[in-house]
Amino acid sequence: MRLSTVILPDRRWSEGGRETWQRAEELGFHTAYTYDHLSWRTFRDGPWFGAVPTLTAAATVTSRMRLGTLVTSPNFRHPVTLAKELISLDDISGGRLTLGIGAGGSGFDATALLGDGQEPWTPRERADRFGEFVPLLDRLLTQDVVSYDGEHYSASEVRNIPGCVQRPRLPFAVAATGPRGLRLAARHGQAWVTTGDPKLFETGTPEESRAAVAGQIQRLGKACAEIDRDPAGLHKIMLTGFTPDRPLDSFDAFVDFAGSHAELGIDEIVVHWPIDGSVFAADLAVFEKIATDGLAQLS
Repeated sequence: MRLSTVILPDRRWSEGGRETWQRAEELGFHTAYTYDHLSWRTFRDGPWFGAVPTLTAAATVTSRMRLGTLVTSPNFRHPVTLAKELISLDDISGGRLTLGIGAGGSGFDATALLGDGQEPWTPRERADRFGEFVPLLDRLLTQDVVSYDGEHYSASEVRNIPGCVQRPRLPFAVAATGPRGLRLAARHGQAWVTTGDPKLFETGTPEESRAAVAGQIQRLGKACAEIDRDPAGLHKIMLTGFTPDRPLDSFDAFVDFAGSHAELGIDEIVVHWPIDGSVFAADLAVFEKIATDGLAQLS
């Protein structure tokens, strides 16, 4: 089991941002991720910085901890420009980058680039784009020269030399729960990401949530079987904060949560860095104890 954190890009680098990423490495987190959004929910009217510049800065002040996005989506990204940024960031970080990637939702990212009268993509349209986005990005990160003419994306003799530090490319952590997304995770992912079943967040129970995650893992296994891939080789990540559980309420609550999800097959737990006055508020002392001692209680 690995323990990681997600640090929202809501602080100026000179006003605590740098120190937070450095502290995450000191605490021993496996990976520190950040959200790749233009803005997000209750944070929309406050400070919010770009994911790639934030991770680039974090790469220069850390040396061991992996870095990543949770998650990047086609809502405002194009595979060609994204690939160039990822190759650069993988180089700057010395090969410590993981790309968390998903189809995107219906939040602010989905409408920020729309003109008057334009409707946001439907769930089916987002899935269609995601199904084209991921394979093209895979090619862009593994081949020196790529040309492609698709329904949603094009690339004309795009050069990405020298490619990623990590070979054949940096790892993808694919966030998905539907059948099409799970097939993409099985085919292109080095990891799979879930937040549980969003329908259970407010009215479900922890037991119902675990059952839902178990069902997702079972369906992921079937998607792997379709292409003769061993699902054991696909890392399984649980991003907390969106299930009925409250794993940061206490040290014991985290140990119970992590243990029960490890039994399901989850092998990485991601907890949000505490932010006072927000949905991610938590006791920093408890959070740090979880970071340093939490996983030891599972052995």
